[in-house]
Amino acid sequence: QVQLVESGGALVQPGGSLRLSCAASGFTFSMYDMNWYRQAPGKERELVATITSAGSASNYADSVKGRFTISRDNAKKTAYLQMNSLKPEDTAVYYCNTRRRGQLIWGQGTQVTVSS
Repeated sequence: QVQLVESGGALVQPGGSLRLSCAASGFTFSMYDMNWYRQAPGKERELVATITSAGSASNYADSVKGRFTISRDNAKKTAYLQMNSLKPEDTAVYYCNTRRRGQLIWGQGTQVTVSS
């Protein structure tokens, strides 16, 4: 079964850090670029970060550049999103995603809440 499972979301104070994980199963993880998206209440889902299949290149939304880092461990079939200097506006459900054989695969999401 092709699946992505996110974890690591939590309630954190402004300025804090979190690391999200996205565990893949049922497909050859190392062949596919991976993405992190987020969706805040009442807003559209937005692309946060992308990493190539080998992990050699990444891109970020302007809103998170310099604070978030995407990475992956192909041996563990897991992608990560390290989030530092968190702000209240980072509050959202975070999803990992990939496109495999023309189909989008989404995880169930993990809630990140930044609040004092």
